[in-house]
Amino acid sequence: MSSATSRNILALIGVCLASLLFGLEISSVPVVLSKLKDVLGADFRDLQWIMNAYTIACTTVLMATGTLADRFGRKRVMAITTITFGVASLLCGLSSSAGALIAARFLQGLAGGAMFTCSVAVLSHQFQDGKARGRAFVAWSVISGIGLGFGPAIGGLIVALADWQWVFLVHVPLAMIALLFIGAGVTESRDPEAGQLDLAGIITLSLAVFGFSYLITQDGELGGGLRMAIGLASLLAFGAFLWAERVSSHPMFDFSVFRIRPFSGAIMGGIGMNFSYWPFIIYLPIYFSSGLGYDATTTGTLLLAYTIPFMLMPPMAEFIRARFGARVAIPLGLLTLGVGFLAMRVGAGAEAASWKTLLPGTLIAGVGIGLTNSPTTNTTTGSVSADRAGMASGIDISARLITLAINIAVFGLLLVKGIHAYLEAALGTSIDESQLRAAAERIAGGDLSALASHVTGATPSTTLAHDALVHGFGWLMLYGGLGAIVLAMLSFTIFGSGTVRQEAARPCTDTP
Repeated sequence: MSSATSRNILALIGVCLASLLFGLEISSVPVVLSKLKDVLGADFRDLQWIMNAYTIACTTVLMATGTLADRFGRKRVMAITTITFGVASLLCGLSSSAGALIAARFLQGLAGGAMFTCSVAVLSHQFQDGKARGRAFVAWSVISGIGLGFGPAIGGLIVALADWQWVFLVHVPLAMIALLFIGAGVTESRDPEAGQLDLAGIITLSLAVFGFSYLITQDGELGGGLRMAIGLASLLAFGAFLWAERVSSHPMFDFSVFRIRPFSGAIMGGIGMNFSYWPFIIYLPIYFSSGLGYDATTTGTLLLAYTIPFMLMPPMAEFIRARFGARVAIPLGLLTLGVGFLAMRVGAGAEAASWKTLLPGTLIAGVGIGLTNSPTTNTTTGSVSADRAGMASGIDISARLITLAINIAVFGLLLVKGIHAYLEAALGTSIDESQLRAAAERIAGGDLSALASHVTGATPSTTLAHDALVHGFGWLMLYGGLGAIVLAMLSFTIFGSGTVRQEAARPCTDTP
């Protein structure tokens, strides 16, 4: 084996490990959220921010990382971000309060998003031969998918065998191992003509995403005037972002690509997946644990039914795309995803609801996400010229993560509103409105004892809280299902009457 081949293998191992870490931090953490409620005293909003801090941070660095890596060296930037990810994971595991964990998660998201972006650039340069590059990206995609697909089970197993901290601490030695392989295998590369950072675009977009997420997440705590002020500031930040991208000589987003119908139709696929499937995985463990009474290990195992089809369906998805075009493949995937959510709602509403009644819906939703993901990625990059593929991929991933961040907040708001509506109908005026709102938030976080001091009579308070929780989750499943179906129709319409067939698929990512 030649030295170049050996270096390429070492580089591939290091990059794949880094991408595995990125995926695990998205899908393994939801399983331990209920544990964090007890050990850190985290309330429902804290739990939302523990997840969303990571996602929002990722969006702030995606487009900037490519420029920094091109200018200062792709190997150097990836090594720095891998070290930072390990340090941030250590800080997460050592956190003694919800606030400290949220701050550490934000740092972890900054490093994770940058690390993930660097991995694409490193592999593209490291493997110059087309066939070798294709094989490398297939291996990278599979490992990334394992991180996302098996994350819930891995998180549940860790909680069963050790303390919750190890869900984060396990990434420290893994990051060190990845760093060793990156150092030994990756060849340094730069772009002498690298563009300048679009600081105005980065700052305004980050402020807009954070503002909208904060507005939705903190809805119950904000007065009317403050709510209006934050909403207006977020809109102004987004308007400033649009203006900055129009006047910048090095914009993050070239909005002219949205005139390309296949690109815009495919973007609906990325938005649709993160409108329903990925934000719901944050809350589904609460339903399994508090709604159905399963422990963390069982919950993690059950979540495999939700995620495994995502890993198994790409070959079928690419066959459909090659045979019928992206105009059929992407809307079909979103439609299947929507049907899965509606089936979950039926299963959750069954009189003797259990994992068995929920299983058909979770499997169908997983099939839907698997049918949607790779055609979306391949179409967004394949519908533009080769020199704009990186920018198109950046817009695709950014659209996904921005939609994810906002919908994590929306799902939390809907869950609380659904529980609140059920309690209000059941209790009437027997409980003060502020206490009712507080109880709804506690129940949304899985605390079924929230009504113990407020309910008297034949119906136990835990039964009422349980029924309210199930009712709230019904709202989430309905929202996710109908939203995916609407976006499927919108995608089909945007594509137009022609079909899009990308026979030679580009390497795809398994980003949420």
